Amino acid sequence: MAFSNIAMVLCFFLAINMALPTLATFYTVGDSLGWQIGVEYSKWTSEKTFVVGDSLVFLYGAIHTVDEVAASDYISCTTGNPISSDNSGETTIALKTAGTHYFISATFGDCSSGMRLAVKVEAGSASIATSF
Repeated sequence: MAFSNIAMVLCFFLAINMALPTLATFYTVGDSLGWQIGVEYSKWTSEKTFVVGDSLVFLYGAIHTVDEVAASDYISCTTGNPISSDNSGETTIALKTAGTHYFISATFGDCSSGMRLAVKVEAGSASIATSF
């Protein structure tokens, strides 16, 4: 009898855990430095695990942009053909699909000066946290 009660309680907690949605992590790109020239974005991403459901928050000055681009445009710093583009100074990008997502600033010279970001997104569940 005691074993069946324990099993029932464990099943209950398992069912509750599976039913509750997980919250996404909002990552401020570059942490306190934001989206600007001089930040090592490859180092910044290497310290994090991104999953579908997380979001990237880009904070930047008026002269920069956030353009999501194809891999080839990321590698060559080619502007003019973005998947999406924003220059509002605060851009939030929801990571909706697994795979690598590529971002550059399309302002002349920014990308070649290091304002580019490649984010590998895993298919797993979003975690509960916020990174600033």
